[in-house]
Amino acid sequence: MKATAQPLTPVAVSEKSWLAVYAELFKARLTFLVLLTTLVGFYIGYRGPVNYWLMLHTVLGTALVASAASAFNQLLERDYDARMLRTKDRPLPSGRLQPNTVLIVGSLGALIGLVYLALAVNLLTSLLGALSFASYVFIYTPLKRVTWLNTAVGAIPGGLPPLMGWTAARGELSREGWALLAILAFWQLPHFLAIAWIYRDEYARAEFKMLPLVDPTGQRTGRQAVTHTLGLLPLSLCPFLFKLAGPIYLVGALVLGLIFLWVAIQFRRELTVPRARKLFYVSILYLPLLLGLMVLDKIK
Repeated sequence: MKATAQPLTPVAVSEKSWLAVYAELFKARLTFLVLLTTLVGFYIGYRGPVNYWLMLHTVLGTALVASAASAFNQLLERDYDARMLRTKDRPLPSGRLQPNTVLIVGSLGALIGLVYLALAVNLLTSLLGALSFASYVFIYTPLKRVTWLNTAVGAIPGGLPPLMGWTAARGELSREGWALLAILAFWQLPHFLAIAWIYRDEYARAEFKMLPLVDPTGQRTGRQAVTHTLGLLPLSLCPFLFKLAGPIYLVGALVLGLIFLWVAIQFRRELTVPRARKLFYVSILYLPLLLGLMVLDKIK
């Protein structure tokens, strides 16, 4: 039986500065992660002394596109966000911003960002940015209300930023760049499955089709978390195998991957919110540590 939509609860609007409002609209923490992975892709891909002006252009263009994608995501999900405690205070459900304002800001950000990348970086990076924006806004976002496979689909736009950094530095697609995309894509699955398990009641209230909602026992959720963390382990070794990073990175990637896998196995064995929260926190630590090792042990 289809769940009945819950009535929207009025949100008590607290005072926030315009900077805080737009930081929330642009999902500042998520955008920061996008820029971090883009920077790593650029740095790892660049040959010789780094062109910092080109790096800056890449970051600025990517920031505009990523911020615009987040704005459109919230525009399309504003009625659903109002049903969840964790999102009902966002700029649109709270009434701090109006839909037309977000539409204009998001459209300008996407347009300016993509043109900027094409002119200041290269056309290939701009096209990848357009693919990331379109797949996130027009495919992943509506799929969240259709199928639990939305998480796997969303891993594609989520994995594109390091590939964009790579193409900004190299001007070409290659196996090394695809490997960076694969690492990010596989990392996202256990990360977001942990979030979905923690907030499964809220996702049900908003009628988002997340795996824990069609898998009440959690067996498939736990299995997916383990298999994707296991798949991430050999993928994380690609920067060493492709001679992008050295032996320090290899050892670090193995240690981090095994820890991540062990925590996913613990979650699989004991499907509780504390175990899911632990998996979430370990995933947050894993990614910057892995990327940091890649940068520090880069083979020049």
